[in-house]
Order: sequence, then structure tokens, then C-alpha cells
Amino acid sequence: MDPIFLSDIKNKMQKVPEIIKSDLSTIRTGRAAPSLVENITISAYGGTAKLKVIELASVATSDSQTILITPFDQTVIGEIRKGIEVANVGLTPVIDGAVIRISIPPLSQERREELVHLLNQKLEGGRIQIRQIRHEAMQDIKKEESDKNISEDEKILNEKEIQKLTDETIETIDSLGERKKEELMQV
Repeated sequence: MDPIFLSDIKNKMQKVPEIIKSDLSTIRTGRAAPSLVENITISAYGGTAKLKVIELASVATSDSQTILITPFDQTVIGEIRKGIEVANVGLTPVIDGAVIRISIPPLSQERREELVHLLNQKLEGGRIQIRQIRHEAMQDIKKEESDKNISEDEKILNEKEIQKLTDETIETIDSLGERKKEELMQV
């Protein structure tokens, strides 16, 4: 089988943990983090432009409980605040002079458990994507063998290689999940 085929499968599989990682960064852990707000889309300049918070302002944390958003253009400060409220992410932005402050309230135990449940759903979605990529690759290998393009030995070798990639990628996803779960359960 073509080494390009295997590298293509590897690339597809490696994209999934990257997507999962960015998706998990949006789950709030009770700690202030710029990733909680930087990708929220804001209808700016009277609705003429749809931009992300990160494109309209610098986002930083002043301490473990406060996010500070400093708009590059002060005329959109109200629109940024309104956009964060409309996004319904459970955060309350307050305009404080030239900045927007968002205080992150501590999470209740019940809310932590809900977030762990959400985390597990996102992780399972990633595992399903990996298994789907593996399934498609295995189908391609079987087709190649039935078309007599590869031998049975090559088929077995390729299947083992794809299974190894699958196991490694799922392990990566699981370790991302474990780290996030530790963050969520930390009081």
C-alpha cells in the first residue's frame, strides 16, 4: 500500500485531538482563561461586521477569577459586552471604564459534574471520529486487496498500522480528557 495513504490517514487522525483540544478549552473550569471568550462572535459596528472577540480586543486575565477585555476601538465596547451576553456562555461582562471585566464565579459541585458529563460527550465524539476514519481506511484496504493491488500480507500489515494509529490517537484524546477532568474537579 502507498505510504502516502498511511500518512494521509495519520494526518486525518491527528487533526481530531487538535479539534478536541480547542473544543475543551471552551469548557469553563472556574478559572479565568482568555479561551472562554476569545472565539465568541460579535456583531460589531452596528451589525455590519461579524468578528470574534480576539479580533476586536486584547483578552487577558488579571487573576484566576477575572478576565479583562480591552477593545482596540472603544466605540465597540458596548457591542462586545452585549455579544458576550447574547452568546449565553454563563458569563456576565461589566464595562469598567475602557475595559470589560468578567468575574468568573466558583463552580458548584453540581455544575462541575454537568461539565464532566459534557466533557465525556465531547471526548466520545472524538473517539467516534477516529473510529470512523479507521473504518474508512480499513474499507479502502479491503478494496485494494479485492482488486488485487495489494497482497494479503500487505493488507494485514496496513490494518495493524492503522489500528496502532487509532489506539495512539484515542490514547491522546483520553489524556486530554483526564487533564481537563482534573481541572474541572479542582476546587
